Order: sequence, then C-alpha cells, then structure tokens
Amino acid sequence: MFKIGELAKQTGLSVEALRFYERKGLLAPAARAANQYRQYTEQDLNRLHFIQRAKQAGLSIKDIAELLKLRDNATTVRCNDVSRVVGQKLAKVQQQLRELQAFEAHLKKLHSECCGGEESAESCSILKALDDVME
Repeated sequence: MFKIGELAKQTGLSVEALRFYERKGLLAPAARAANQYRQYTEQDLNRLHFIQRAKQAGLSIKDIAELLKLRDNATTVRCNDVSRVVGQKLAKVQQQLRELQAFEAHLKKLHSECCGGEESAESCSILKALDDVME
C-alpha cells in the first residue's frame, strides 16, 4: 500500500495530479486508513503508469478515460473498440499534420518572396501579401 506522497514519488506525478485523476474518474478514490490517509495499491500504480503512457501517446483525458473503461472490461469488449479510440485520435493528428503542412508551405512562400534586406519595410513583400489577403 502507498500513501499519496509515496505514489506520487513512484510515478513522478504530483499529488495534485493524482487528485486530479481521481476527480476525473481515471483513478478510483483511494481507500482511507484509520489515520484517514489515502491508501493506494499496486493496481493503482499500474493504472497510473497506463495513464502516463497514454498521455505520452498524445491521448486526451477523455480518450484515456474511455480506454481505461475498455481495459477494465477487457473480457467483455472487443479489440476493435479499443482500436477505434486510437484510430480516431490518429485521424485527428493526421488532419492537424495536413493543416500544419499547409501553414508551412504558405510561410515558406511568404518568406522566400521577401528580400530580407535592410531597406524600409514599406515595400516588404510579406506585408504586401498579407495586406492583399486582408482586402
């Protein structure tokens, strides 16, 4: 059994993060010892490691909550239910990448058309291009 501070140390998370996960339902409220200290189990530690790895994969709290629910019911859910959660996140990331690539191309074009010299910015091609877009 771990006290909240010990669990925080084991995971590298702050006590506030652990309480946040409890409030969000990612971590079950801990049992209380006679001294009213929260008592966490090895299972809680494993759950927090799962949460950390899911966060590192870029999953949202909502996604993590859904995956934890599926994990908790792994004997009655299908693998494609789990795959769907990750697939939806992947589709969002791919869309964001396409948008970023379009932004990059636009910025590269603006940048390459600018002389970048010491003359007055009154004739700057970047400012003119952005003014033209605004009109």
